[in-house]
Amino acid sequence: MAGAIALGGVFIIGTLWYSLVEGWSWEDAAYMTVITLATVGYGETHPLGSRGRLFTIALILLGVINIGYIVNRFTEAIIQGYFQEGIRLQQQRRLMESLTEHYIICGFSRTGRQIAKEFRAEDVPFVVIDSEIESIQRAQAEGYTAYQGDATLDDTLLKVGVERAICLVAALPSDAENLYIVLSAKTLNAGIRIIARASTEEALQKLRRGGADQVISPYITGGKRMAAAALRPQVLDFVDGILAGADRQLYMEEFLLDPAFCPFVGQSLQKARLRSQSGALVLAIRRADGTLIGGPTGDTVLMSGDRLIGMGTAEQLRSLNQILGPIGSQKLRPPKNS
Repeated sequence: MAGAIALGGVFIIGTLWYSLVEGWSWEDAAYMTVITLATVGYGETHPLGSRGRLFTIALILLGVINIGYIVNRFTEAIIQGYFQEGIRLQQQRRLMESLTEHYIICGFSRTGRQIAKEFRAEDVPFVVIDSEIESIQRAQAEGYTAYQGDATLDDTLLKVGVERAICLVAALPSDAENLYIVLSAKTLNAGIRIIARASTEEALQKLRRGGADQVISPYITGGKRMAAAALRPQVLDFVDGILAGADRQLYMEEFLLDPAFCPFVGQSLQKARLRSQSGALVLAIRRADGTLIGGPTGDTVLMSGDRLIGMGTAEQLRSLNQILGPIGSQKLRPPKNS
């Protein structure tokens, strides 16, 4: 911009000189200025004296300097843009390759944005996929790792490390696209946990048959929550305060009992003394065969493959995690810092 303005100024000065000092017509003055600045090698429009030739020399030098400056800036902008884009793509590729035991959010619509917000509150690593550049730019503006691409394609899922991911959330508005994502992700990583969004009852069944571990319908879930808010408002507030939000005092977590690490497999809850050692409360136990034991008593025996659902403060849950031993399944996470 500055170079163009300077070149325009030189053109005006040259035209005024040839017109006012040399006494040429405006047309001849402008023509002489242009061919001089362009250094095309044409002859003089009218004969020039020593003074006119000295001015023409100065005009040529000014033109060469300004045109050289413009060309340099233009070339620099192109080269920098090319290399910056290359550097950006290389950094993005390295970031994707470094992701491990992470979560994948497919779709950054209203549902996807809320999921990302909760994941950030939980301080878990995750990446957002969306095909729209506007959605990707919004995700990046909010500080999320994002990748533009079609989440239904295997290549896209591989680029965000689906084979190393813990969980994938298919939150696209289209049930068909979510089904494609489920099928692709399960093919690439049979052990990945998949949560899928469904709009209809029929889609719920198809997504489950396709391999989704959990299928959520915003309409059904929203209706249930509204009914619960009307019938049991205090209970709903308490549960919401545990499950979501960054300013929680109580948390709920899952713990997988692996006999290779947990010293309490085969013992009763009373003998294990988990509550007295950690302060956390064991709300339920999910057996390996899917049986759910709600409110287990002291006589309940801990078995291999059990998943304990505990409630307590962040410190209590961390203590319980240390007592039970390292999580043996990549599908589950240890308690996060508050």
